[in-house]
Amino acid sequence: MILAGDIGGTKTLIGLFEPRDSRPVPVEVRSFPTTDFPGLPQIIDAFFADTPRRPHIVAAAFGIAGPVINQTAQMTNVEWGVSAAELAQGFALAHVTLLNDLQAMAYSVPVLDGDELHTLQRGTRRLDGNMGIIAAGTGLGGSLLHRLADRHVPLASEVGHSDFAARTDRELDFVRSARSRNGRVEIEHVLCGPGLVNLSDFTHQHRTCDVLTHPPEDPADVSGAALAGTCAACGEALEMFVEAYGATAGNLALVGVTTSGMFIGGGIAPRILPALETGRFIDAFRDKGQMRPLVEAMPVHVILNAEAGMLGAAVYANALSRRAAAL
Repeated sequence: MILAGDIGGTKTLIGLFEPRDSRPVPVEVRSFPTTDFPGLPQIIDAFFADTPRRPHIVAAAFGIAGPVINQTAQMTNVEWGVSAAELAQGFALAHVTLLNDLQAMAYSVPVLDGDELHTLQRGTRRLDGNMGIIAAGTGLGGSLLHRLADRHVPLASEVGHSDFAARTDRELDFVRSARSRNGRVEIEHVLCGPGLVNLSDFTHQHRTCDVLTHPPEDPADVSGAALAGTCAACGEALEMFVEAYGATAGNLALVGVTTSGMFIGGGIAPRILPALETGRFIDAFRDKGQMRPLVEAMPVHVILNAEAGMLGAAVYANALSRRAAAL
């Protein structure tokens, strides 16, 4: 069996998979609140707690929300780290790998089925090109899938902590406001759940929300009021979010020349599909001056599979087990 996990700032998915040629098959998947546990070993123990007989694990891989250096990781939004060596020793795993969370999610992209994707821009896919993925959730991450011979190789990145590039007068006003609080405005201050709340604070200007008795503190409240059309300030916040998301996705598409497609992952995009389909996202994605024809030709898809991060880790572990078996 294969053990795979997607270790996020809010929730952790752990799954057992049966190996297959390309896409492993899930046998059991469970979700855990990440911060309810002192570390990943305790989450894995909880996963196996109701298993009478622990299966033999041929390989394991985990996507971690943070940079992975020498197979250790300190999570960005959670106060604990992960070590592949400790996992290997503690659970008798012969083959275990830690991946950056978006690098792990990127491994799922080549095996996703058509009904797991929602197309925002059809474009014309080049089979010999690179791909890219960007995902807003608790934080913001991205990865480029570099075309190498007959396969795509995902690269780790911490693009969410790059500087945010304001494009409009309204975004510049937001940056001035946010800079006075943070000293520096990075992409993740805008494009994630807390980032949507930051935008909402800005658009409400400390006034009471039209829907709530207090300024929104939950991103779901902001997007809900925006999509329902019940609060103008929440609506503006979501519009700013969508435009910034499209522009940032377009920037990453240019960095990677993603002629095989850009993919929008994470938990937020499927929840705000109506806002993504208004044209604001794609208009900002395409607004690249003389590079507009290049990005207009790139397919853009929203990933609907909520378990894509864990699936990608399983795809990597599946390949790891096959390489080990071949030795």
